[in-house]
Amino acid sequence: MTGGMTFEQAVATLTGPGAPFEVVKRRVGGHELTVWKDLPRSMRHAFDAARLHGDKTFLVYEDERWTFAELMARVDEIADALVERYGIRPGDRVAIAMRNYPEWIASFAAILSVGGIAVCMNAWWTEGEMAYGLEDSGAKLVIADIERVRTALPSLDRLGVRAVVVRHADELPSGVDRLEDVLRAGAAMPEVEVGPEDDATILYTSGTTGFPKGAVSTHAAILSASRAFACRALIGAMTQPPKEPNPFETCFILVVPLFHVTGLVPVMLSCFLNGIKLVMMYKWDAERALELIERERVTQFVGVPTMTIDLLESPDFSRRDTSSLASVGGGGAPAPPEMVGRVDRSFARARPGLGYGMTETNAYGPQNAGDDYVRKPRSTGRAVPILEVRAFDADMKPLPPGEVGELCFRGPNLIRGYWNKPEATAETIVDGWLRSGDLGRIDEEGFVYVEDRAKDMVLRGGENVYCAEVEAVLYEFEAVHEAAVFGLPHPRLGEEVACAVLPRKGHALEVEALLVHVSARLARFKVPTVVEVVGEALPRNASGKILKRELRERLLARRD
Repeated sequence: MTGGMTFEQAVATLTGPGAPFEVVKRRVGGHELTVWKDLPRSMRHAFDAARLHGDKTFLVYEDERWTFAELMARVDEIADALVERYGIRPGDRVAIAMRNYPEWIASFAAILSVGGIAVCMNAWWTEGEMAYGLEDSGAKLVIADIERVRTALPSLDRLGVRAVVVRHADELPSGVDRLEDVLRAGAAMPEVEVGPEDDATILYTSGTTGFPKGAVSTHAAILSASRAFACRALIGAMTQPPKEPNPFETCFILVVPLFHVTGLVPVMLSCFLNGIKLVMMYKWDAERALELIERERVTQFVGVPTMTIDLLESPDFSRRDTSSLASVGGGGAPAPPEMVGRVDRSFARARPGLGYGMTETNAYGPQNAGDDYVRKPRSTGRAVPILEVRAFDADMKPLPPGEVGELCFRGPNLIRGYWNKPEATAETIVDGWLRSGDLGRIDEEGFVYVEDRAKDMVLRGGENVYCAEVEAVLYEFEAVHEAAVFGLPHPRLGEEVACAVLPRKGHALEVEALLVHVSARLARFKVPTVVEVVGEALPRNASGKILKRELRERLLARRD
């Protein structure tokens, strides 16, 4: 179809009766929602359809190339081992804890295909965090790389969790299996009935209480989000035509972790379910990314804004051919408005893009791209009809356009709740509306603007760092009397974690020792990079709450 349609025209064309993305009204969980008329029955059925792509290349990882047929053969073998060797039954939790490897994807598809629930563990977690995730989810098995196996080892015996290691040829810890040793070559996918409302995934999201919460999604929720991303991409093509036609076949590069909802749903599953090539990186490196973009003719780059900055600032940027790129965008953090124009100017074909989603929405949310994004660089855009977005006041009453309130979402792509945390679920999902914890407004055209975060949180390079969690660890250090954690602007990461601490009387507080203490208990991205040791009580308001904004401004003034 030719470009130049309005957003509303494109939505009507794609979602009307008989259209490829037809929507209907259905009651879901007691609420009437707009949903996709036709979806695969489950992720098992969706993965099964990937077999039709046969010998087409699916994954490019370092020097490896996997076709859809080869990947699905591995999915079948892992699924067979899950059921026959480890006794995994529908509803059982199986954890995945590894860096981005092809086996991550094959394991994920196998777990969901036999009715298991994939527990996507943060690969940066420490021993204590890993133990919490395994215990909280009640995982029976963990499929991991050797680094994560070693991190989890102290808790495996205690919790009775079995482990399978990938890509490790050396001697294994006692009781740990090697993936190659447990697979039966050519094994068939076991026959298991999997339905749309069955639980499919648990993704952990940091909690303000200091403990992460396991966000649980059904098969229908993930499929709804995946279909929404595909629909929104077509709307973009119809309303925001590229600067010039792109002769290259769609190809994504995976630069964010698969345990993050962004890497999992809009990137990996978009490719898996739509027959698209996916280029995987061993770890983020701007020069290597530019090399792969040129070599594999990558068209879609989805990362956090810091990664886009890394590409543009790389000495290799001008030397590499990035003309295949059609879209450079992402989410996880707001992009500086000046960067939007810079992206638009710096690439031959690529247009800038941004998405505002959460773990709890399966990453799908309002999206902004192309001319709209250049015109409204502070907005996170608009959503397709299955997702309603509104701003509410403190009493959960909807606000008119332009008024700031808490942004809330409603749609079939939302999580069903938090694993074994009914109170947290009831607090977050109210009358079918998911409270984002973000303050924002929606303009007359339906563009969403995020103005501030209601939650006490630092957004560091796309990672949520909850201040309460870090403060709890700081207070465990003997020499700390008072502590406050907050974010400071950072040119590359968006924000960095900072803290102000008041030592206890009679104690000398050594910053290095404090950071060693924090590093031993929390993932590296949560460890403060700026520490201010103060000599007087931290400033508080009349109700006794620490005035973090005052502390932040004090540090910023000192920088100027």
